[in-house]
Amino acid sequence: MRILDRYILKKFLTTFVFVVAILVAIVLIITYSERNESFIKNDVPASLILRYFLSYAPYIANLITPITVFIATVFVTSKLASHTEIIAILSGGVSYPRMLRPFFFGSVIIAIASFFLTGWIIPNANKFRVAFEIQYFDKEFNYSERDVHIKVSPTKYAYVSSYDSQNDVAFRFTLEEIQDKEVLWKLSAREAKWDTTELAWSLSKWSLRSFEQEEETYKYKYQNDTLVKINMTPADFGNTKGLEQTLTINELEEYIEDLKMKGADNIAIYEIELLVRYMSAFTAIILTFIGVILSSRKTRGGVGFQIALGFFIAFIYIILFIAAKSNAETGSMNPLLAIWLPNIAFSILGVLLYRLVPK
Repeated sequence: MRILDRYILKKFLTTFVFVVAILVAIVLIITYSERNESFIKNDVPASLILRYFLSYAPYIANLITPITVFIATVFVTSKLASHTEIIAILSGGVSYPRMLRPFFFGSVIIAIASFFLTGWIIPNANKFRVAFEIQYFDKEFNYSERDVHIKVSPTKYAYVSSYDSQNDVAFRFTLEEIQDKEVLWKLSAREAKWDTTELAWSLSKWSLRSFEQEEETYKYKYQNDTLVKINMTPADFGNTKGLEQTLTINELEEYIEDLKMKGADNIAIYEIELLVRYMSAFTAIILTFIGVILSSRKTRGGVGFQIALGFFIAFIYIILFIAAKSNAETGSMNPLLAIWLPNIAFSILGVLLYRLVPK
């Protein structure tokens, strides 16, 4: 790596870290001022508040990475241009593509770091953050869905009329096995209460109907001494707010497969989150590329104008991403295409700008 590469790379990465630190600090201060009343009202210990903000900081840092990487790129490049350093670099025989190399290396470092953060580190931190927000900021959760059907195995299906999330009791519970469109048996119970010791459902006033060829057998029991272990737990009826943010990439993939097996209808949220995890890493590279091209020319507006332009383009990207993600969640657009659409659009924009920039 040449001196020029080290010079530009150091400026780029230090500026990026500085901008991230400043913006994260501002967000944390605003968040504390907004939620300080809740902390006092709920008598939250100072140690938990500190832990909450320590887990909240990396989440915010990663959230604003598309803006910060673009602003850092524009700031560094425009400063180089205003000091005529870019002109000197190109006049010294360095080609324009060669000058882009240290910015590319820097963006790849940021992209790799962002991928590991969003894939594993931040989700583990979010486990505490989301649980903390649910406990202290949200209202008491009560499961309100009715007539819930869950596929608990390839041939077994469970049905719950309603669920009491405070006591972990499923009302009008049924479990049946179906093969080749024929019901083999059907277990019905007035209540099914979760047994925390056995990790199974304790049935109340249950009946079992078995069907073999043309014969039917019937069994009934009143006591709560029958346990049923199936692939259904109170977590299936719990508060899933922000759950996708708490799962690592591996956990997301496993959870999606489990939801597909159960026949759940909220799979799109988790599939989109998984796509975003893989897509977001490339955002830093694309926006860095565009940022260098836009700000490598010395303009009369100076650095301030180019930074303002950088903010404007970064917010356009964010708005386009939010709109595309909303279309994916509503099902009006293919999730894979929707999530990658902002990167595709800005990649095309970057290529067009590269062809027009004086080299």
